[in-house]
Amino acid sequence: MSVLPGSIIVSHWHRFPDSKEFFSRILHKKRRRKFGLLEAPMMPPHMNVDTIRYKVFISGKTGVGKSALAARLAGLDFPRMHYETTGIETTVTFWPVKLKDSERVLFFRFEFWDCGESAMRRFDHMLPSCKEQVDAMLFLFSFTDRGSFEDLSNQISRITESSDRVVKLVVGTKFDLFMHTDVTESDVTRFKEVWGLPVFRVGGDVSAGLGEVAPLLNALAEDLWHQDCIAASSVSIATAALSQTDTEIIV
Repeated sequence: MSVLPGSIIVSHWHRFPDSKEFFSRILHKKRRRKFGLLEAPMMPPHMNVDTIRYKVFISGKTGVGKSALAARLAGLDFPRMHYETTGIETTVTFWPVKLKDSERVLFFRFEFWDCGESAMRRFDHMLPSCKEQVDAMLFLFSFTDRGSFEDLSNQISRITESSDRVVKLVVGTKFDLFMHTDVTESDVTRFKEVWGLPVFRVGGDVSAGLGEVAPLLNALAEDLWHQDCIAASSVSIATAALSQTDTEIIV
């Protein structure tokens, strides 16, 4: 499930003057603040902003850049040398958005879960722990690793079920290493036609700016908020129908 980009939240809001006070809460000296599991941005009394919490699982083969993506989205530094995650790592990211219709501002708290492929194969409880109460999944492949792209379909089928109410997005990493690309644009187009999932591209270099992470974080926020609105609407309809039935019985 994916909605049209910019249909629910204001696109590129981080560039607008009225966003500065909100984004300043996740910045320190023009760089992103690091938040632990129990930490949150300090909000002054006049800023009445709701925080919406979501759990996001990052899935992909070893070496595609799962930990690097989590660090990138949180604005953190990460080692240039690759090492496989030995267990489960969690990274917290706060991201403010402005809704188009109501102009309401929300703070999204994304908790990214990343698990090493070897650990997942070795310990049976790893994948169920990552999937428990998960709200969204990011499926990664590397533009420099053809095998990781060809494994996408198997990866999505293995981890998710058709009944899952989970937002799914695909991310291609190392996009800026075009001299070594093993995945073409036509490959990506065919994948999107078959699976109906959006594909985002991230490079290997990291800057301190918000612009490089805004498209993916905004897409996550938009799809998750849309999913929750649909769920809330379904509950309201079901409650109304039940109330109507009770009234008819009483009459």
